[in-house]
Amino acid sequence: MTMPPSTPHEPLAPGSTLADVGEFGLLDHLARRLPQGADVVVGPGDDAAVLTVPGSEVLLCTDVLVDGRHFRRDWASASDIGHRAAAQSLSDVNAMGGRASAVTVGLAAPADLDAGWALELSDGIAEECASVGASLVGGDLTRGDTLVISVTALGSASGPAVRRSGARPGDVVAVCGRLGWAAGGLAVLGRGFRSPRALVEAYRRPEVPYAAGPEALALGATAMVDVSDGLLADVGHVAVASHVVVDLSSAAFTVDEPLQAVAAATGADPLGFVLTGGDDHALVATFPPGLALPDHWTVVGTVTEPSDAGPAVTVDGSAYAGEAGFRHF
Repeated sequence: MTMPPSTPHEPLAPGSTLADVGEFGLLDHLARRLPQGADVVVGPGDDAAVLTVPGSEVLLCTDVLVDGRHFRRDWASASDIGHRAAAQSLSDVNAMGGRASAVTVGLAAPADLDAGWALELSDGIAEECASVGASLVGGDLTRGDTLVISVTALGSASGPAVRRSGARPGDVVAVCGRLGWAAGGLAVLGRGFRSPRALVEAYRRPEVPYAAGPEALALGATAMVDVSDGLLADVGHVAVASHVVVDLSSAAFTVDEPLQAVAAATGADPLGFVLTGGDDHALVATFPPGLALPDHWTVVGTVTEPSDAGPAVTVDGSAYAGEAGFRHF
């Protein structure tokens, strides 16, 4: 997957739609329109913003989920959706090497939404927050034609936050957490089935390796990102931000039996689930060469100098054929 050249000064063409510009193209344009104050260490463009307060840095991030786009109420309970919504933002703080301490939630909902459903949603959010010691401290509730959930997480790290832009040639690439399970569960649900149950539950409630973010910071990770849109897509952000090539080794990945079963039943490539599936929120980090990593970190690739084509993600030395992950537009 070769990254398109950056055009930071190219104006937005008149009449461009979100589909024309794409998610990250729009974010680039937005970032250039948002001047950052002196207290901002990292602004738009990473997993979380970083702010300075006396003696420390603050991590801040927001994620938005839309009914029918990011979740379906007939596929998961309100509590499950709450866990998923909170996990997205908590994982972004984790990907900076930090731990969240507080969360706020914005909810736009139709007037006829069952109030008990909304309470169950908040219970799921609060339970996921409690797993990292964070509190749901407030938010906003408004009427809307479509159910929309917005979660903002606030946290901090024990040292300078790990950014996407720090990977260097010679670094190794390592993964902590499951890959492809949520995508496998989504494939099952999309065909009207509920098994393998382990994959369906992985889609409903991701198992996020929350301890691994602070651990990676302490180990000396040079760059890090969480896998929300797909391994290749998210590692692509590291490649672009660090201006490097990341080469992944297909032999380093284990395709778990439930994924093999779903792939066989659907005619899909089982490795494709691992490489392009999102929503598991595994962590991918780059580390200096020769560093002894704990067993729960699996080395899956290396970082090299960019070619004339620029930053890229390759698999076994070649571009990956197909979509690298989820596209929002």
